[in-house]
Amino acid sequence: MSKLKLINKIKQVYSNGENMMAFLRANSNGNNDTESIMISYDFQAGTYIKIAAEKQDYINSYTDAIVNEINKLGAFSSIMEVGVGEATLMSPLMNKLDPNNTLQKFGFDISWSRVRYGKEHSSTFNQHIQLFTADLFEIPLPDNSIDIVYTSHSLEPNGGKEIEALTSLYRVASKYIVLLEPDYDGGSDEAKARMTAHGYVKQLAKHARNLGYDVIVDRSFEVFINPLNPTRLTIIKKIDHKENKAQFICPVSRTPLKKINGNWYSEESGLLYPDVNEIPCLLEQQAMLATHYLKFNQ
Repeated sequence: MSKLKLINKIKQVYSNGENMMAFLRANSNGNNDTESIMISYDFQAGTYIKIAAEKQDYINSYTDAIVNEINKLGAFSSIMEVGVGEATLMSPLMNKLDPNNTLQKFGFDISWSRVRYGKEHSSTFNQHIQLFTADLFEIPLPDNSIDIVYTSHSLEPNGGKEIEALTSLYRVASKYIVLLEPDYDGGSDEAKARMTAHGYVKQLAKHARNLGYDVIVDRSFEVFINPLNPTRLTIIKKIDHKENKAQFICPVSRTPLKKINGNWYSEESGLLYPDVNEIPCLLEQQAMLATHYLKFNQ
């Protein structure tokens, strides 16, 4: 049964302060599947901004350290955060990387509610970021279209899908992938046990090298907040590619999307994606078949 059919039970679990991901895993044969992650994040939307407000010193140190690493990579004109959430990292980070708003900036998350909070949050930093909903494994952007693609503990719940996640990021990146994810190799025995219990990703650099990717950095990151979930920095350099324009494509057919009468439409596939509160909703399950859309929306 779809977990969306269990929504009232999930609301109760959330209201009682119980571990929602544990409940959802129990209804997914022990796995952190995409639907479980989306439901969990959507219910928690709004809480991350409150938490960020209480941890400004940490966020300042964390973003300073990230800026230091990204500035070593040379010139770039576009950047994207995967799993942007409420833009609590991206907004202050871009203020340091791009104070004049000259970069092309993207961020996506699987949860519409989180992205909507992120849109409001980023506006308080005067940052112009194109936020949208999407699936990590079906990113609605062309190959080699974003100079720097980065994550911050957003691949985290996808243990067992490391290769699929890396392949997806590598496809859309044109220069570098910067990963700030759980440091399994550098963690304590207690931290490793916790990561395993929660289904976190592990050993991303090892998986990347097995895929033939050029891993130029792989080490424990100096700034983290939870000793049971330390951060590891992995940087992958993209090689042998032709850069493409960053524009939305249909995640199903990978054909161009055009914004027509406020929604996103693929003439080739006939699939229509809604735009809700100026947030493009580009998950496959958010599409509807509308092969005659142009007839009524010229």
